[in-house]
Amino acid sequence: MLATTLLAACSGDEGKPVLTWYLNPDGVETLSAIAERCSTDDYTIETELLPTGATDQRVQLARRLAAEDDTTDLMNLDPVFVPEFANAGWLAEMPEDTITEDTLAGIAETARWDDKIYAAPMWANTQLLWYRKSLAEETGLDMSKPVTWDQIIDAASEVPGATVGVQGNKYEAYVVWINAMIQGAGGEIVSNTDAGIDATVEIDSEAGRKAAAIIEKLASSPAAQSDLSVSNEGTSLPAMFAGPGEFMVNWTFVYKNYAPSAENGITEEQYKDLGWARYPRTVADMPSKPPVGGIDIGVGAYSKHPDFALEAARCVTDTEAQVQLAVEAGLMPATNSAYDSPELAEAYPEDLLALFRESVDQGGPRPKSAFYATISSALQSVWHSPESVSDSTPQESAEFLKNVLEGKALL
Repeated sequence: MLATTLLAACSGDEGKPVLTWYLNPDGVETLSAIAERCSTDDYTIETELLPTGATDQRVQLARRLAAEDDTTDLMNLDPVFVPEFANAGWLAEMPEDTITEDTLAGIAETARWDDKIYAAPMWANTQLLWYRKSLAEETGLDMSKPVTWDQIIDAASEVPGATVGVQGNKYEAYVVWINAMIQGAGGEIVSNTDAGIDATVEIDSEAGRKAAAIIEKLASSPAAQSDLSVSNEGTSLPAMFAGPGEFMVNWTFVYKNYAPSAENGITEEQYKDLGWARYPRTVADMPSKPPVGGIDIGVGAYSKHPDFALEAARCVTDTEAQVQLAVEAGLMPATNSAYDSPELAEAYPEDLLALFRESVDQGGPRPKSAFYATISSALQSVWHSPESVSDSTPQESAEFLKNVLEGKALL
């Protein structure tokens, strides 16, 4: 595990409190600089790196907090884990003004649980449809209008070597894809989530079957990438500028990732060929529901320095930090004021910034449940691999999820 020890901890300043901030491995260099800026004469912020996958990050943090670890002061949380951690009493309550009218609506609710605030949004992530303009032109697909999953799969299938990039590995991002397609057809994986294990399982529905049909169609088409069943956010990136290119759903970091540099070998001409559009529709007559992700900052309930930790959480999520993360790492803000900064206007095309903000505010969150980790794992068990998905998958997953929640089946 990488540990980044900041200045004061190495300076012999004994007795000065140290706050440990657990980071997910995105924008680490920028986050380390933010930790240094937000360290004060009263305390130093050190960073520790969590595993790559969201599920593994949750497990490591849950183990520490269940053991009442008093050195877990600050933590980066996938928003879907805030309800579970808050419900377990592992997070300190935050001031009401942590969420304001400046906070993007799509991310604000992820910080609340049981009418209280338990996290501070740091960045608000969403997915777009990224594509090669030349590929879209070759297929005749009009990208100025909303497009459906069926259209992009059909279009890519017409061009030898063209593909559709998704996240099909057995991990959290696969559930993100499934959830977005179900919501895009007007459905839900579960509803009545306040009932906990008695939540209503909804996935055996027309919306669930439409999502399954799209996965089945892609998996059996020439547009499927060869590593579909183990694909993730990184594996689909190279296909954009190889051969005729791809249509790819992925997070906001993509724009910065492809910025021409000696390291990635992307040319200015290739970069100008990169296009973006709103997340694909599941059905033609309903707006898509782009995934909503990001990172919320939580403060450990057992921290030895809760007041300092709350103060530090406010600093690491301030406008300066959010702008810095967006400009340097492509991790987009959680507030309107950060989006309106001149630094972002200089770093991103105006229409792309507008699409990011629209996608967060009109997107579809994953189920807000204290049992989300169980729900996600149950879905992954039945829906993976993508090649195995059929019209019976929604019914099978509904039955399995009900049994798991009722304690009649094990994951």
